[in-house]
Amino acid sequence: MRRKDWAVRLAALLAAAEARPFHARHWNCARFALAAVEVVTGHQPSVRVLPCLAASADSAGFPRIAPAYARPGDIVLAGDPPRLGVVVEAGRAAFVGPGGLTTAVLTECSIAWRIG
Repeated sequence: MRRKDWAVRLAALLAAAEARPFHARHWNCARFALAAVEVVTGHQPSVRVLPCLAASADSAGFPRIAPAYARPGDIVLAGDPPRLGVVVEAGRAAFVGPGGLTTAVLTECSIAWRIG
C-alpha cells in the first residue's frame, strides 16, 4: 500500500539525492532503492543480501513486472554492472551516479518491481 503523500515524499528524496554522489558503502543503488521504497510505502522492507542484485531485490517480496509497465515509485534494475533505481516519471528512472542522480529510459531496464 502506498502512502497518500508518496509522490511528494519521493520528490523530496530525489531532490536530496540529486547532487549526492555514489559511495560504495554509504550511498549506493541498494540504499537508494530502499529509501525510495520507504518513502513510497512508509515501511523499510526486509531484504536479504544475496550473491545476485536481482535476487536480493526479489527477497523484499515485491512482485516482478515488465519494465514497460513500471510506474513512478516502482523499482527497476538496469545496466552492466547492474544497478537499482526508481521510476520517476513515465518511461524514465533515476539511479545513483558518481556526480549525483542520473536517469535512463525504462527500455534500458531488465526487471521492475511493483511497489505498493
